[in-house]
Amino acid sequence: MGRPRKPAPAGLDGLHHLEAFLEMLSAERGAARNTLDAYRRDLLDLALFLKRRGRTLAGAGEGDLTAYLAGMEAAGLARTTAQRRLSAIKQFCKFLFAEGVRADDPSSTLDAPKRARPLPRIVAEDDVSRLLAGAAGDLTAKGLRFRALLELACGSGLRVSELVSLPLSAAPPAGRMIFVRGKGEKERMVPMSAEARAALDAWLAVRPLTLARGPDGRPLPSRFVFPSPARQGHLTRQQFALDLKDAALQAGIDPARLSPHTLRHAFATHLLSRGADLRSLQTMLGHADIATTQIYTHVVDERLRETVEQAHPLSQRRRPARVRD
Repeated sequence: MGRPRKPAPAGLDGLHHLEAFLEMLSAERGAARNTLDAYRRDLLDLALFLKRRGRTLAGAGEGDLTAYLAGMEAAGLARTTAQRRLSAIKQFCKFLFAEGVRADDPSSTLDAPKRARPLPRIVAEDDVSRLLAGAAGDLTAKGLRFRALLELACGSGLRVSELVSLPLSAAPPAGRMIFVRGKGEKERMVPMSAEARAALDAWLAVRPLTLARGPDGRPLPSRFVFPSPARQGHLTRQQFALDLKDAALQAGIDPARLSPHTLRHAFATHLLSRGADLRSLQTMLGHADIATTQIYTHVVDERLRETVEQAHPLSQRRRPARVRD
């Protein structure tokens, strides 16, 4: 059963087209719940703007949409948010055109706001090693769970949402492959390191002891590798992030530099720096477009440039000589 949605603001007309659009995204494109919620909020915000102009979502003209985008820019809206809203508008207008609701697409001439893609934050290999070494020392059930999560995050590059919601069927009792269902419900196989397999086995051995108990005292079944009494039935992303911050502090690492997503970045950059090819990395990360994977080459190239500047004798020659006392 899905989580309840907030009701649409009163007085808005034509929202059945919005619901039909969201149903199409879910059924035909496998859009995630978070994506659907974001698009609903974005298009409801547009609907309120259009209502003040005497228009509906299905009846908006190019001038209405241009005015809406100009208002976002004047309000100083973050570019990432503005880009997402424009994407929602464009896809909605294309949907109306394809369904015959409109005879034109008023969004066809709208331009996306320009933004430079930021380079991902990375974690040094030494820091990852210290995290893993610290996690190996905690043999409590919670410690074994965290170590399994950490080994999989660092060694398999899973998205945090994929990691915490892994079903038991994704990790066979033997073998070194995980079957992951990622964005758009696309499935992929991701290899596990020997250390990750051992950490996962250690956690699975104690996992039954951590399950919630029913009235008869028997453990309640769970289909997740990392079960939790949380509403989703599995460990939350927020809990893993908090556990990671605690582990960083214990390892002497600035917790502000660490998040579940930086571990995914670390997995990618460490593999590339050791000779992995982009296509294989794209498959393991579950990127639909290799252009998304290519951003990691910029990180590796930057690190190589810094290494050359620090270590190459010709680079050293250009530096001013130190004055000795």
